[in-house]
Amino acid sequence: MATKKKSSAVKFLEEVSGGPLTFGSLLNSIRLSDEMTQEQMAKKLGVTKGHLSQIENGRKFVSPDRAQTFAKKLGYSEVMFIKLSLQDQLTRVKLPYKVEIEAA
Repeated sequence: MATKKKSSAVKFLEEVSGGPLTFGSLLNSIRLSDEMTQEQMAKKLGVTKGHLSQIENGRKFVSPDRAQTFAKKLGYSEVMFIKLSLQDQLTRVKLPYKVEIEAA
């Protein structure tokens, strides 16, 4: 049942953002829904405001382990954050694959 809700949530976020959900758009959505500035969010994540901006705008990518750390700090699904991190890396190099992961 939780999977269906997550799927619906992802579809909703994709509709709102106007395209496929990326790691950066996820962070941006969380930040805006929590009514945080980039500076506040960056401090919470332990990065600079500029680095957060680059992630949100798709100019910088994060590793799966950093995605996991961000998820823990924000209290969100580690699986979702890691999945989007990996998907962004594949998309960046134009590999036509879709990432599906589950906790071991």
